[in-house]
Amino acid sequence: MNHTLKVALAQISPVWLNKVETLKKVENSIVEAAKEQAELIVFGEGLVPGYPFWLALTGGAEWNTKVNKELHAHYVSNSITIEKGDLDTVCELAKLHSIAVYLGIIERPTDRGGHSVYASLVYIDTDGLVQSVHRKLQPTYDERLTWAPGDGNGLQVHSLKDFTLGGLNCWENWMPLPRAALYGLGENVHIAVWPGSDHNTKDITRFIARESRSFVISVSSLMTRDDFPKDTPNLNQILEKAPEILANGGSCIAGPDGEWLIEPVLHKEGLIYHTLDFNRVLEERQNFDAVGHYSRPDVTQLSVNRERQSTTKFID
Repeated sequence: MNHTLKVALAQISPVWLNKVETLKKVENSIVEAAKEQAELIVFGEGLVPGYPFWLALTGGAEWNTKVNKELHAHYVSNSITIEKGDLDTVCELAKLHSIAVYLGIIERPTDRGGHSVYASLVYIDTDGLVQSVHRKLQPTYDERLTWAPGDGNGLQVHSLKDFTLGGLNCWENWMPLPRAALYGLGENVHIAVWPGSDHNTKDITRFIARESRSFVISVSSLMTRDDFPKDTPNLNQILEKAPEILANGGSCIAGPDGEWLIEPVLHKEGLIYHTLDFNRVLEERQNFDAVGHYSRPDVTQLSVNRERQSTTKFID
């Protein structure tokens, strides 16, 4: 049965900017997915502790204001530091239930000083080991006011049964060269994670599937006005301009022919299941393979730097 893979798309809302409570929701989702014999579970971009919606609602680009400093500090304080064990329970559950996990986090890594944060996509294998941490290469628009740009270290793929998994964060999925890097590594299940909403997922999911002749799993979060915790700093100012719906979901799956297996699911919290059949990849690669028989490496090639970037190198 290595040619089939049961996947769970976790379309859930965060307990916004609360690391501890959001991790509890993640952990509960893993347990629930395991009960349904899922072998892979995927969560949305930056789910823990949530997307920085305040930037578009509080004048996020205004220079040196107290409201933006307070919200940023609160955000950083609730971000994830993997080196300090923040994901240990998630890893233990992955091992206990033999389920692989793609989890979107706001990462506060010690190898960059421990004060800046990155939108990172973490892959945890069925043995509960963190196998890659992909820091978003290019934060989008107002995200740049709170997230730092990442590096190529996380452009990795992972074997799960007959399948080869790779993933990108949000608008990275529109970047042709990172996509090509994953294709070149043999990716045939592309994980695309989003903060939410079908305006992101409805076109690019099918496009990548058709381009790569791979399965594409897009997973988004949910967020409404009611999801802002009452203890959020400067909550009244956030709510002044917040719409009723900030993220409507839109999680979906496209097959290797670019057609829907699961159309975007809106306004519904919970787990979405589907079983992938690896033979569908081989069928669609018959007439197109972007890095195989339908490529010309003698004419065009891609060079990828996967070194983990750091400001300091110490020689003792």
